Amino acid sequence: MKVIIPAAGLGSRLRPHTYTTPKALLPVAGKPIIGHIMDQVVGWGGDKVSIIISHLGDQIERYIRNNYDIEVDFPVQENVLGLGHAVLTGLEPDDKELLIILGDTILDTDLAPVIERKITTIGVKEVADPRKMGVVVVEDGRVTRLIEKPQDPPSNLAIVGVYYIRDGSLLGKAIGQIIEKDVTVKGEFQITDALQLLIDWGEPFEIIPIEGWYDCGRPETLLETNRYLFDHRSIKSSAPDLKDGMLIEPVAVGEGASIERSIIGPYVSIGKDTVIRDSIVRNSIIGNRVKIDNSLLEDTIISDRVDVKGSFRSLNLGSSTQVIL
Repeated sequence: MKVIIPAAGLGSRLRPHTYTTPKALLPVAGKPIIGHIMDQVVGWGGDKVSIIISHLGDQIERYIRNNYDIEVDFPVQENVLGLGHAVLTGLEPDDKELLIILGDTILDTDLAPVIERKITTIGVKEVADPRKMGVVVVEDGRVTRLIEKPQDPPSNLAIVGVYYIRDGSLLGKAIGQIIEKDVTVKGEFQITDALQLLIDWGEPFEIIPIEGWYDCGRPETLLETNRYLFDHRSIKSSAPDLKDGMLIEPVAVGEGASIERSIIGPYVSIGKDTVIRDSIVRNSIIGNRVKIDNSLLEDTIISDRVDVKGSFRSLNLGSSTQVIL
């Protein structure tokens, strides 16, 4: 089964972190987002993966090739023109069975039964306000309409970024048609409109409720997902160089990290070669080669190569930053 993972978005809501690191590589519970997704893909039987990349995409390719022994290619989306356009970038004319998973979404579900049924299926979740999402309308047990970002939603069933497609080549034809006719939503070609074409052409659709859907697209949701994964999955961790320090589990620590006279946890993910001294860190994501001294940090995200001294607050710091208070 082929899997397409669109990961070309610029991640503007996660700046400053995404100025130097692609969104898919931001860490959560001790591993990049794309790593959690790839673990699921392998478990569901994916044997060929296309990861759609753009700006900083070489970092994603390097991480995947160093950590996964699976057939993967990295089509480049030169212009970020929407999810439909991204999926088309990864499609080939003879593609059949296809799974699409967004590169900033972690799912807590088992898609194996969906894959076995081989019926085109869309993952959905009931939400209070679906106006910023794609919406599914179901009538008499059949999917009849798909609408992208409706101002007056006819349903609260929101599309959550996972799609099983029975015939990838047919989806490619539908996306090609919406591009040819310039059918856009806010200037982007959406997969929702292409899937509606498939419905119009008679393709049967089903839905699967996804209760465990964890968006990593904003700082607050990244921290929420970090907590959830710690609570519900077995997270591997290296043993830190612990000098008069204390770990309050759950904590994930990268190779070469050193913790001196500090209390770390709960719900803290620490990157490689990071040094923390005389500090308390809780509910936070700390990158690689970070130095933290004499600080109390909570609900904080810090990218790689950051120095923090004497801070008692929540921080959201991009790479190569120095904070002295």
